[in-house]
Amino acid sequence: MMLFVAAREQLRRSRYSRTFLVESGTGELWSELQTGDRYVVADCGGGTVDLTVHQIEQPQGTLKELYKASGGPYGAVGVDLAFEAMLCQIFGEDFIHSFKAKRPAAWVDLMIAFEARKRTASPGRANALNISLPFSFIDFYKRHRGQSVEAALRRSNMNIVKWSSQGMLRLTQEAMNELFQPTISNIVKHIEELMGKLEVRGVRFLFLVGGFAESPMLQKAVQKALGRTCRIIIPHDVGLTILKGAVLFGLDPTVVRVRRCPVTYGVGVLNRFMGGRHPRDKLLIKDGREWCTDIFDRFVFVDQSVALGEVVRRSYTPARVGQRKIIINIYCSATDDITYISDPGVRKCGTITLDLPESSAPPGAVGEAGAAVAGPERREIRATMQFGDTEIKVTAVDVMSNRSVRASIDFLSN
Repeated sequence: MMLFVAAREQLRRSRYSRTFLVESGTGELWSELQTGDRYVVADCGGGTVDLTVHQIEQPQGTLKELYKASGGPYGAVGVDLAFEAMLCQIFGEDFIHSFKAKRPAAWVDLMIAFEARKRTASPGRANALNISLPFSFIDFYKRHRGQSVEAALRRSNMNIVKWSSQGMLRLTQEAMNELFQPTISNIVKHIEELMGKLEVRGVRFLFLVGGFAESPMLQKAVQKALGRTCRIIIPHDVGLTILKGAVLFGLDPTVVRVRRCPVTYGVGVLNRFMGGRHPRDKLLIKDGREWCTDIFDRFVFVDQSVALGEVVRRSYTPARVGQRKIIINIYCSATDDITYISDPGVRKCGTITLDLPESSAPPGAVGEAGAAVAGPERREIRATMQFGDTEIKVTAVDVMSNRSVRASIDFLSN
C-alpha cells in the first residue's frame, strides 16, 4: 500500500512539473500551485517578448488562458541595435553602413564578440567589458578616415567607452547600462501594463523564460520592478524552457483547455440589401435580386474565450452549376467593431478551400460563395471550423450526399 501511495505521489509531482515547466532547482513550487492560481509567462527571446496569462482550473493541471497572448519588439536584438547606434555615434553612421556592406563577415565577427560579452553583463560588475575589434575594422577605418580608431574615440568625447592597446573597445558598466536600459524598460513596462488589466489581477507568479531571460541585467530589473507584486520564477536551462514546453504540450495538447482569441476572424458574405441601412456602393443586383456585398460574417471575436474543441458552423453553396471548388477568403481585425470587410483595420489573412465532388442532382443557381443557404433546393456544403486549438482546423460535408468534402485552410501565402 505504501508503494502504491508513493508511486501515485511521484506521478502527481511529475504531472505538475510537466504542466508548469518547473525545474528541480526552483524548489517544490508544484506544491504551492492551487486551483484558481494565476501566473504570467514572459518569453523573452531575441526579437520579441511574448506574454501569456494562465489560470489553473483543476488539480489535474488543466489551464485557462485569461488574456490574449501579447508581445512587442523588445527582444535582445534591441541591445544589439543600441550597440550599433553607439558605434555610429563614435565612428560615423556612413562609415558603419559602408563597413557592413563591404566587410559583412567582419561585421558578423564583431557582433558575435559583442554577443559573448553581452551575456556576461551584470548590474554589479565592476570591471569593463572588452570587445575585440576585427583588424579589418581598424584598417578599414584608417583607410577611409585617415586616422586611427583611438583618435575617433577621443574625438567622440564618449567617456563611457575606452580604447585598449590590445585592440579592444572597453565598455564601462555605465555603457552597458545605457545599451540595456531602453529594451529592459520596454519589457518591464509591457509586463506592468498587462498585470494592471482587470482580467489579469491577482497573479501570483511570473515565469521569466527564453534566451534573453538568461541576462542578469534583465533578471535584476524585473525583480526590482515586480518582485513585490508577484514571485519571479526563473527555471534552470531558461533558454530551453519554451522548447521543452512545446514538446510536452505536443504529448498532451489538452493541458490548455480555454484560449483567448488574438483577433476577430470572419468572412465576407452577401446579405439582402436594405435601403437606408446599407450604403449604395455595396449594392449588387443579381438575378433580379438586390444584395449587399462585403458583409463581415464574424466567426469569433477578439479576446473571446474559446474552449478546446469548440466549433463554428457555416453553410455555403456553389455560385454556379458544376462548380468543383469553393474558395472563401478569411479576414481578421484587431478590433470587433466591424461591419464590412472593407472597414479600416480589416485584412485578408487566409483562405478556406472546399473541393466539391460531382453531384448527381443539379443544384439551383445562387449568389457568391459565402452567402448563407436560403432554400433546400440548393446544394449545401456545411463547414465546421475549430478555433480552440493552437491552429484553426476546418472540415466540411456535402449535405446532399453526406460525403466529406476535402477542406483546407491556408494562412502561409497571405
